[in-house]
Amino acid sequence: MRVALDYRPATVAPSSGIGRQVKALEESLLERGDTELVLFSEAPLDHPQRLSAVCPPWTSPLDGLQRPQVRLRFERKFLPAALREHTIDLYIATANMGLPLGHKPAGTRYVLILHDLFQLTQNNFHRSKTKALAYRMIDAASIAWSIWIADEVWCPSRYSCNEAVRLFPWAKPKVRVLNNLVPEYQEEPGVLPEGLPERYWLVVGTREPRKNMAFFVENWHACRREHPSVPPLVLVGHASDLPAELAGLPGLHWVNGVSDAQLHALYVHAQCLWQPSYAEGFGLPVIEALSVGTPVAVARGSALDEVAPPSARRFGAHDRAQLKAALINQAEDETPADTQALRDWARKFDGPAYRYRLDTLLRALYR
Repeated sequence: MRVALDYRPATVAPSSGIGRQVKALEESLLERGDTELVLFSEAPLDHPQRLSAVCPPWTSPLDGLQRPQVRLRFERKFLPAALREHTIDLYIATANMGLPLGHKPAGTRYVLILHDLFQLTQNNFHRSKTKALAYRMIDAASIAWSIWIADEVWCPSRYSCNEAVRLFPWAKPKVRVLNNLVPEYQEEPGVLPEGLPERYWLVVGTREPRKNMAFFVENWHACRREHPSVPPLVLVGHASDLPAELAGLPGLHWVNGVSDAQLHALYVHAQCLWQPSYAEGFGLPVIEALSVGTPVAVARGSALDEVAPPSARRFGAHDRAQLKAALINQAEDETPADTQALRDWARKFDGPAYRYRLDTLLRALYR
């Protein structure tokens, strides 16, 4: 079976959440004895990606691959003919949309990896309201087309599956769950970024409004003033993601541009990872923290309900009283965490479990 993988997310941002999942899918497909993998991407003419992927003959700017006009050219003028030329049996689009425009080649099946639908349901980060509206309209059309033409739609959580069916009820028969792959760390953690306190809580990801950072930081600060046991907070993100009056609060430590080894170290040394998002399609940092035995505290109401273990501290994403109680209880709780149980939970999302589910989906698709 010849499988083609949309590799554009990994070309543009290999360390991003989606980019890492594309590479995980690549590695899992390569391990299948009956699968020949072909990568499809775009890149500048001198980019090394062109040595390993099928690319259009024209040059493409890395910082512009998500622009509608660039995507349209790739998905309409390049993909259909390239799939026929390379005799592809299965094409997997990996970033919520991106399946070819036009008639599907005979004998080719399509799978769409739908991480979430926040492009349509949430107010995402854009510097221009006009641009935000334009992108939402274009993304809505592209996502709807990809779901319509796909033979199957794979989502990383039941929450994302339910959202897909809620917005596109006719897609229900083709929606499946393929949890994200979160491999165990194999290397030793790196050195922590300089200037961090010995005792701290951790937050990973602050940019999008759905991360709920302003609400969380405001309540963390209020609790810290009243309860000295509440520790400092380390945020992996940029201070510009928060209003200025919150971004510079005492006890906040911002870090960005960290390596994988440094992120590993941040997880290892954190007393707790907090994920206050009111909308998450999966929650990668939760599993990464659990994989090193670090406790997590999460907001209710999205995929975090699924990926966090029963022992995780939970609170309403918009409930100030519940969040404050969770913050205080976590700060004053001296019960040692069952680190082995946390690691065991994280292994439900490790390589063997992921490959088993992927094999099951592929066998069902071709039976």
